[in-house]
Amino acid sequence: MKEIPENPVVAVLGGAGEMGRKAVSIVSQFEGISELIVADFDLGAAEKIVAKNTAEAKISLTAAQVDVTDAEQLAELLDGVAVVLNMTGPFYRLGVSVLQAALSAGCHYLDICDDWEPTVDMLALNKEAVESDVVAIIGIGASPGISNILARVVCDRLDHVDDLYTVWPVDAGDERGDAIQVAVEENQGASAAIVHWMQQISGEIEIVKEGQLVAQRPMLPVTLNYPNVGEGTGYTVGHPEPITLVETMDIRGSSASLMLLRKSTAAFIDGLRKRIDAGQLSLEAGAKEIGKPSRLGRLKAAFRSFWFPGPGDLPLFFAWARGGRNGESCVVGATFTSAPADGMAGITSWPLAVGLRQLLDGHISTVGVHPPETVIEPEHFFNMLASACDPPVNGMEELVIQDISNI
Repeated sequence: MKEIPENPVVAVLGGAGEMGRKAVSIVSQFEGISELIVADFDLGAAEKIVAKNTAEAKISLTAAQVDVTDAEQLAELLDGVAVVLNMTGPFYRLGVSVLQAALSAGCHYLDICDDWEPTVDMLALNKEAVESDVVAIIGIGASPGISNILARVVCDRLDHVDDLYTVWPVDAGDERGDAIQVAVEENQGASAAIVHWMQQISGEIEIVKEGQLVAQRPMLPVTLNYPNVGEGTGYTVGHPEPITLVETMDIRGSSASLMLLRKSTAAFIDGLRKRIDAGQLSLEAGAKEIGKPSRLGRLKAAFRSFWFPGPGDLPLFFAWARGGRNGESCVVGATFTSAPADGMAGITSWPLAVGLRQLLDGHISTVGVHPPETVIEPEHFFNMLASACDPPVNGMEELVIQDISNI
């Protein structure tokens, strides 16, 4: 592994964006970094982030303008940088090229990629990363990220893994009303995040069947019985977890990333999927319709919701595995009791920051392109995440709840 110098320079690409801002605020409190470069296409916005964080920062912050689609400009920025944190998106457009630039510059690399297509392409750069003596960790956010590490926790309880699912909520358990409207308010309408969601609930996605990746349409229901809790249904969505977990956890049966949706939300989203796939709706138009759903669309969803099962008694965010243990068939689940503050920005940026801390502290040294579950130390990861939770909890033992039952 290319040696990380004492007090290295770290750069945050997209440092003025919603996720990037939170990453800057977290990493600025780390010691052992000489300079944190807040790089963004909008220099003025980057300068505001630097000004906002400088007073309480434990390290030096500087702003820089960069267009990550300009290879020469990006290479100039990365010259002298030891680790780059890629918070730019969408990753299906920018992930591969930014990783290639980091490898060419000899920079260690972490990102929050949540697209399954570029995940495949970035994993294919493993040989180049090894030759560059670089560590690259992709998808170290919430899902993927926390979900992958929870998956490792449940799989470590089994002698072999038949089926494995990672599950995250869209509006299950949300008490603030219409979660589609909540998502729009938090993402400002037809943002890149909502457009990305439309892409991952339409067309075809990769999931695992009989231990092999296969193409299948999204929004298919999967019913799970969570050990010692109860039963509920999630819906398949395009995501990186099954792409990596099928290999790293040696899955024999099925695997997918699932969304927990209210019955009416599932019906509404499935209606959008059908219209997008039929060419009646663009991804952008679908995202806008989420922001302002028509009365007719809501009425149709309410009527169709009768045929869509809901989340039932399932926890809101968890990993679930079925397999063998000591000669018996059993199911293992792992969920957590608290989460970092600041919503999606906090729960996405903190895992990336913990990954950076493990890299800087020498816990990670295997070069190549890695998903989180292969290089992140679960106990250290969850111990550090626990201290950032709101409310804070006392280490992994209190943060991660594991349940197991025989079949």
